[in-house]
Amino acid sequence: MPSPSVDFVDGVDLVDHHCHGVVRRALDRPSFEAMLTEAGAGAGVFDSQIGFAVRRWCAPVLDLPAHSSPEDYLARRAELGVDEVTRRLLGRTGTTAYLVDSGFEPEPITSPAELAGLTGTTAYEIVRLERLAEEAVLAGATATGFADEVRRLLWERTRDAVAVKSIAAYRVGLDLAPDRPSAADVVAAVEGWLASVDAGGPVRCADEVLTRFLVWEGLGRGLPLQFHVGLGDSDVDLHRCDPLLLTGLLRATEPLGVPVMLLHNYPFHRHAGYLAQVFPHVYVDVGLATHNVGRAAGQVIAETLELAPFGKFLFSSDAFGLPELYHLSASLFRRGLNDFLTGGVRAGDWSSADAARVARLIGHENARRAYRLEVPPRPAKNQGAGQG
Repeated sequence: MPSPSVDFVDGVDLVDHHCHGVVRRALDRPSFEAMLTEAGAGAGVFDSQIGFAVRRWCAPVLDLPAHSSPEDYLARRAELGVDEVTRRLLGRTGTTAYLVDSGFEPEPITSPAELAGLTGTTAYEIVRLERLAEEAVLAGATATGFADEVRRLLWERTRDAVAVKSIAAYRVGLDLAPDRPSAADVVAAVEGWLASVDAGGPVRCADEVLTRFLVWEGLGRGLPLQFHVGLGDSDVDLHRCDPLLLTGLLRATEPLGVPVMLLHNYPFHRHAGYLAQVFPHVYVDVGLATHNVGRAAGQVIAETLELAPFGKFLFSSDAFGLPELYHLSASLFRRGLNDFLTGGVRAGDWSSADAARVARLIGHENARRAYRLEVPPRPAKNQGAGQG
């Protein structure tokens, strides 16, 4: 049996298979709080799991004592400057590659190339399908020309991308019919959308037929398809974000063999773990939840892995804007996964060598395989294999 000091995850590279860019501007307290939680700025933001986690895990990286006050933390952050804070916090994550969703930019953030340059790592792009549909409409696509224009944009924008993503959960919910819509159905849906736009409505793709069209076209591209699942900001109706609603679509798409990546999943992470077990093309993570639940991250990881195969579970942060979110996701994920693996070794459920191998699978090997990445690993450190 290993000693309590063994850390199977220490030194294991991470591939962050879903994240966003980092802000490059100085942030006052309200701006910082607005990005810290899905609720935004306001009373109580620091008095939360994630607020306490910032003070515990991020403060020492900025040369402050753990558990420093929010006031001291924000003052030190301003003193160091945004670039130095970003370099420190991201530099301590052990992440070798970032897969960046470039489709959400409520304010200027780093592009994949800028994030790679800032961190000295590799970054790849994830293309949002709904954004392609909206670009087609903005470019003047007609109802009959819409499908071909989306296909053209899809192949053009994904030339160097590694995945596509659907935010159906935000737009129409995940209760999608399993079949590919007919060409006539797509034309009729676009006609209705264009009429709404002409009447002053937003250029916002929020139609179930068009969502299915985009999903099937994305799968036809052959790149892994990501779905936002579960928690998000107040725009989502959470009851429509249960991954079990995708069951029919997953059955229909299984023969294609294209990986479907269920992102975030909390509080439906056990449901997602079940889907990863019964469908060979389904993979899961608990990104976004990891940093939001703070010290409970280990419990969420363990519950997901009750059923999810170890070869189908990936690391992601879903970090946006704040470098703290990248750092917290990596730190809390490492701690939670190590607690899970160490507990199994102590109970005799798997060996130390198995635990070290699973840490590598989950940390980076599953992502490299599913996304067909070429990410050179760093020199290996002693990860506890064979000890005790």
